[in-house]
Amino acid sequence: MASQCFFRVLFCAILSALNAGVTGLVCDPVFFNKSSIVCRCNATYCDTVPELKLSANSYTIYTSTMAGDRFANKIVPFSSKTSTATGDVKVDKSTKYQDIIGFGGAITDSAALNVFKLSFKATRKLLQSYYSPVGIEYTLGRVPEAGSGFSLRNYTYDDVYGDIDLDHFALAPEDHLLKIPLLKLAKRMSRRNIKLFSTPFGASYWMKRSGSASHGGFMKGKPGGDYYKAYANYNVKFLDAYKKNGIEFWGLTSDNQPIFGLLHLVPAISTAFTGTLQRDYIVKDLGPALEAAGYGHLKLIIYDENTFWPARWAKTVYDDPIANQYSSGLGLHWYLNNDTGYDVMTETHNIAPDKFMLSTEACVNMPLPGEGPVELGSWERGEAYFHDIIKTLQNWVAGWTDWNIALDMEGGPTWLNDFVDSPIIVNPQNDEFYKQPMFYAMGHFSKFVTPNSIRHHMTLTGTNIDGVVFSSPENNTVMILYNGMDTEEVVKITDGPKVFSVTVKARSFNTLIYQN
Repeated sequence: MASQCFFRVLFCAILSALNAGVTGLVCDPVFFNKSSIVCRCNATYCDTVPELKLSANSYTIYTSTMAGDRFANKIVPFSSKTSTATGDVKVDKSTKYQDIIGFGGAITDSAALNVFKLSFKATRKLLQSYYSPVGIEYTLGRVPEAGSGFSLRNYTYDDVYGDIDLDHFALAPEDHLLKIPLLKLAKRMSRRNIKLFSTPFGASYWMKRSGSASHGGFMKGKPGGDYYKAYANYNVKFLDAYKKNGIEFWGLTSDNQPIFGLLHLVPAISTAFTGTLQRDYIVKDLGPALEAAGYGHLKLIIYDENTFWPARWAKTVYDDPIANQYSSGLGLHWYLNNDTGYDVMTETHNIAPDKFMLSTEACVNMPLPGEGPVELGSWERGEAYFHDIIKTLQNWVAGWTDWNIALDMEGGPTWLNDFVDSPIIVNPQNDEFYKQPMFYAMGHFSKFVTPNSIRHHMTLTGTNIDGVVFSSPENNTVMILYNGMDTEEVVKITDGPKVFSVTVKARSFNTLIYQN
């Protein structure tokens, strides 16, 4: 086994040396009989993102393909030879849309447990892949309050009946042994600020009419009453406890999937809210509780649900001047995006253009017939991520958050038996982990579309290519191009006086960067 590891490392080192122009460590490819490869990492070797180098007369392009490229990068001189181009891409920097908040993933109990099942050195490689300068540098992190479907058990922080004053509130072992240590490691290795936002998955059983924390259902009483105030203070207690442990938050969502809570479909912890109830809860309970506790600066994110009716919800909450004052933005889950369409996001933005929208949860949770929860090397799942990120960004969403940052070979653990896929899959028996195409789809955005980048208008004609374009705080143009076709295309880029051609490989994710 030791000799195999040695030769694998030697092989990858040779590949790195032979790959002209690449300054990072290349992928150690493994094929699991799917449409593409995964990149294998362990305690001694893991691929990295090649360092960005720019010059005034060229652009740098990073490409990942179904054929096996992973962040393959090259520097290409600008050229006016565009006679072979089949399509046109025109950039209009005079038109400015949303500022970008960031990209990232959720640190669930299960994700942290999987990360820490690896040896210390392999754990470090995994977290570096997500958070360090040699990785894709996530800047968002979602942290569930208490248990979710991706925990080993269903739990809240206060299960003492009638404890209105929350005297028995306490963090769980999962917080102290898993989530908090992982967050500290991630923040320590990051050169960027990681914006953390918390999500309450539901109220304790004694706060609800049903007497059960699970299966949705409403809380006892009305907003402004004892139970709603207790739920608001439950959030404050969580923020206080994490702050005491050295972890501070950028924001929080008002509740997770409140509409699913109405349907009683979820056996996990969940609570039902209508738009009106959430508005009144924010006005009478949550907003004042956060402000009184010194958390009035946090970004309060309403809705945090699939695209059933976000525009209607936004109007209900934002039309109230007090709720509007407390609220900063609206959270969206991706699971119905292809069904409801992306125009609903622009419609929601137009309700309150001063509020942001954030994609707060996404994963492949409904495999096609013949597929499993985990499909090691599925390029199509990477494409689903890439396509959705582009479309949400084109419709005013300011960032995109994946669900579990790491799962096991089955897509868990999950007490709910809700096995799903993840950008990183952990194989603790071999002390290694696999970077899926979804990981690279995320990285093409998170690494280069840095927070506070501004999206501009871009038109694409005569081509099947799709994409978005930004100006970054580093004074660069960052263009994302997606080719979902089986043939490569050459497109002509026009950005003011810059006119040049770009070859976009078949079935590829591309990030193109040049100086403004």
